[in-house]
Order: sequence, then C-alpha cells, then structure tokens
Amino acid sequence: MQEQWTCHGDDRIKTFQTLVQYEIGLKYIPTLKQTAENPERSKALFAVGLVSVLWGTTWIASKVGVKYIPALQLSGLRHLLGGGIYVAFFTFYKRMIPKRTQFWRIIWMSVLMFVISNGFSVLSIVYMPSGLGAVVGAISPIWVVLFSFLLFKKVKFKAKTILGIILGFLGVLVAFFEFVEHILYTDFSLGIMYGVISSMTWALATLLTVKQAKDMDPYFSLGWQMFMSGIILNLVSYASGNFVAYTHVPSEAWLSIGYLILIGSVIAFGAYIFALKHLPATQVSIHSYINPIVAVLLGDLLMNEKLTIYIIAGTIITLIGVYLVNNSFKKNSA
Repeated sequence: MQEQWTCHGDDRIKTFQTLVQYEIGLKYIPTLKQTAENPERSKALFAVGLVSVLWGTTWIASKVGVKYIPALQLSGLRHLLGGGIYVAFFTFYKRMIPKRTQFWRIIWMSVLMFVISNGFSVLSIVYMPSGLGAVVGAISPIWVVLFSFLLFKKVKFKAKTILGIILGFLGVLVAFFEFVEHILYTDFSLGIMYGVISSMTWALATLLTVKQAKDMDPYFSLGWQMFMSGIILNLVSYASGNFVAYTHVPSEAWLSIGYLILIGSVIAFGAYIFALKHLPATQVSIHSYINPIVAVLLGDLLMNEKLTIYIIAGTIITLIGVYLVNNSFKKNSA
C-alpha cells in the first residue's frame, strides 16, 4: 500500500514531508517479536532511550558551566572539542575532508544549528532555570509547523493541529506564571527571549537543511558543523569581551564541558544518528517528549530549581500540544 502525508503540495512540500519524518512525528513502538527479529532495531531502541535521558541532563550540565564561564564560550568549547573528535577521526582515519561545496554548506548549517540555536539555548539558562529552558526548547516542532505554513503556504492544518499549537504556547505561559514579577523587573525576560529565538532558529534551520545534508555522511557533517561552530562561538565570545582565558577556566567548568562533550556531543549525538539509521525517525523523535521532563526533574533535584504545580502543569500541557501537532501530521494509509 502506498503511504501519503496529510498535507499537499509540490516539490517544496516534500521537504516538509521529509522533515516530519525526521523531526516531529510519533509512530508505533515495535512489538517484542519485531525487535527480536531485528537485533539492530533493539540496539536502536536502546539508543533512543539514551538520547531521551542524556540530552535532558545536558541542560543541567550547561547550567553548572555558565556559573563559571560565559555561556557562548561554554558552548564554543563544547563544540570545538566535541566536534574536533569527529573531525580528527574522519581526517586521519577515514581520510575524509569536506569538498568546497560541502564546506560552505557546513558553515551556514553550523551557524544556524549550533552557533545561534545552541548558543542561545545555553545563553537563555544564564537568566532562568534550566528546566524552564528545556520547556521552551520543547516547542521547536510547533515552530517547524508554523514556519512550514508560512514559507510553503500549502500545509493543511487540521483542528488537532491548531489545538496543539494553542496548547503548546499556553503550556509555556502556564509554566512561567509564577515568574511574572521576575519577567517584568529582572533579566529573566532575556532568558525567555534567547530561548524562543533558539527554538525558532532550530526549527527554521531544520527546514532549510533537511535536503542539504543528504549527500554527506551524517557523522562527518555533524562533526564539522560542531567544530566550525566551536571556532565561531569562541571568536564571538572573545570579541565581545565575555571570555575567560583557558588557563583560568576553573575545574568545575572543565567538568561541565567534559560531560557535555562526552555525554552530549559524542555519546548522545552518536546514539541519535544510529537510531535514525535503524528506526523510522518518527519513533526516534519520542526523545523530544522525555528530554524536558528529565531536565525539569533534575533541575529540582540537583539545582534547587523549585518544582511547582505551575511548572508541572505547564510542561504537561506543552508536551500534549507538541504531541497533537506531531500526531496530526502522521502518515495515513491510502
């Protein structure tokens, strides 16, 4: 049976179709029999579990790191060193270097995905709790749908889609309800602004790059994007005056950076790509529902970020909204 998406359009919409598959769908979880028949599927499901938990913990590691060094420098060091591991592997072991056309694509993809999106997400938690930063980041799939509609103007919205969008943003408002005074009279609002820009940029970058990376090994592309973004972020941090000499970076910050490199950039990203290669990406995307829950709970347990009924309710409402949006674009059999 041929499968079709519940949206219409020309070749430009195929980009959105691929994006839904890669970013925002939620599909069936395979049965035990299916898993047993495919050992790689079992490993891939384990990889999804790793990503779901580990990426949630990176919000806490970043929160610890920004206490000791500037946010952009922290993000830059993470990507410079983490990406450097990938680059060294492909350069000296695989004997692979980017072609000229690939190099320029890597540059602008790294600027969107890592310099702006990831850099701003780390910057956001300088001004607000890490758990709330994760909640703001969770609405990226909603921005994807909105940008798809605005850019392509041929995405068919269902009532479920509209309800999901409303709930997604309403949940964020509920989560921040108790922080109204902070938003009005402190730099807390900067954290929200940076977080929203980060989630919007990630969504826009995903739409723009979903076709561009198809002719490159995903690990190769990821490594070079991280490496180049690390250079850019360090240069921006240095030029802005928000920079700590490497010899003066305290051990606590290096521990945070080391965790972000090993757990966030190498293990979690590697597991994510492995999962995408062996499972429908609509299954892999389940991590986007678990990451903010992990971040919120760990923020309360480890960082003394008070977990209130408003944060719990707002997180649940936001994730329900994201689920409705994702589910409204699932594949239907024809």
